[in-house]
Amino acid sequence: MAQECISVFDIFKIGVGPSSSHTLGPWRAALRFLQQLESTGKLPSVQKVQVLLYGSLAKTGHGHGTDIAVQLGLCGDDPVTFDVNQINPKIDTIRRDRKMTVAGKYEIDFDPVEDIDFLYEESLPFHPNALTFLVSLADGEQLASTYYSIGGGFVVQEGESGSSAQQVDLPFPIDTARQLLQWCIKTGYSISELVLENELAWRPEEQTRAGLLNIWRVMQECTFRGCHTAGDLPGGLRVARRAAALNKKLLKGRTYTDYASWIAAIREGGTHFSYTLDWVSCFALAVNEENASFGRVVTAPTNGAAGVIPAVLQYFIAFCDGLHDDKIQQFLLVASEIGSIFKKRSTISAAMGGCQAEIGVSSAMAAAALTECLGGSQRQVLMAAEIAMEHHLGLTCDPIGGLVQVPCIERNTMGAIKAITASQLALQSNPELAKVSLDAVVKTMWETAQDMNSKYKETSDGGLAVNIPISLPEC
Repeated sequence: MAQECISVFDIFKIGVGPSSSHTLGPWRAALRFLQQLESTGKLPSVQKVQVLLYGSLAKTGHGHGTDIAVQLGLCGDDPVTFDVNQINPKIDTIRRDRKMTVAGKYEIDFDPVEDIDFLYEESLPFHPNALTFLVSLADGEQLASTYYSIGGGFVVQEGESGSSAQQVDLPFPIDTARQLLQWCIKTGYSISELVLENELAWRPEEQTRAGLLNIWRVMQECTFRGCHTAGDLPGGLRVARRAAALNKKLLKGRTYTDYASWIAAIREGGTHFSYTLDWVSCFALAVNEENASFGRVVTAPTNGAAGVIPAVLQYFIAFCDGLHDDKIQQFLLVASEIGSIFKKRSTISAAMGGCQAEIGVSSAMAAAALTECLGGSQRQVLMAAEIAMEHHLGLTCDPIGGLVQVPCIERNTMGAIKAITASQLALQSNPELAKVSLDAVVKTMWETAQDMNSKYKETSDGGLAVNIPISLPEC
């Protein structure tokens, strides 16, 4: 069996909120389906398209905007570049006119109410996040293609192996934390240096470094925007955005229009515990409030957990003098490798493993990255990741109303704080004396995921989702 090869840019993807598996994944699946039709010359003959959503995609699809995502994907829009301010106008036009321009070229009749079917009681065996595209062609031929959104924006088609990631020959193949450590010992490389060497299998080093800074730019803009945007989140829960008010309070009412001045002002406040704690929470809230508002975010490794890594990276920049391109690149390289190990040996899909697979993994990624950037050894880096995940084991996914808002947004603040705590513990510890390895925690997480009741796996059938009375508007 070929080894799964995952690049840093497979773990960190630029996209649109609120969910990597329920929004970005279905969007990308629709684009892949268009490519399939185009490659076979059948795209111009499309007369009718229907979309079937199964399992978790059906149960929380309205709250996650799955129906919106597949429509935009079928229109040929790119989630990386599409203007998020045009999402609602475009979807409203399709709903009003009952017309869709497939791939931006061929207009067909399309009624979202009739042509997107939420199959709440049906689930396909390979993965809970499944969708099927049904197409009728001008000559009467009927086509059907099924895709699975397996977490973090990764998509596989029915019949593929578990990943759509490109297969390449890596100089340092890694499936486990043990293998990662062995390569580091053998080469003398830090984890970030080893990952950078592997990335050469995909592209030149300067392209990787530029791409990492672009990932950081999107994270930075998202954080800054979230810290300066007030109001209620969409979806009907009427959850108030808190980051902007907290940002204003911490800065004593002062406002800044650019990132550099804003960070400089944050630094002026000092480094005492409660102040830094408030800012870490503010950073995380900001990103995930943007995510909940269909904003542009980076999967890290998912959208629901998109706030943890930017929050910890902002902490490193603001309070540990980390505003240097090489340090930011180092942080992201380490984080991506830890995320890759969890994806290969467990899951990063809440529909498969609950929120431990999202917040838990992102916390482990952030803890590891911060530890190397603060001078930790390779063993301390792995120890930090282990500590962070160990204290997320069993965390359920129970979004109220199927929205990535409660408890999802606050969980990002908790994941970020735990990451920093895990890093500090690892830096002050002798990893040779550790009783639990990262690989043992990854294995335990997967076993926990398999044992977890399905109602706690992003279905909104259990936990807070059924114990908090709400009244959402009709979809």
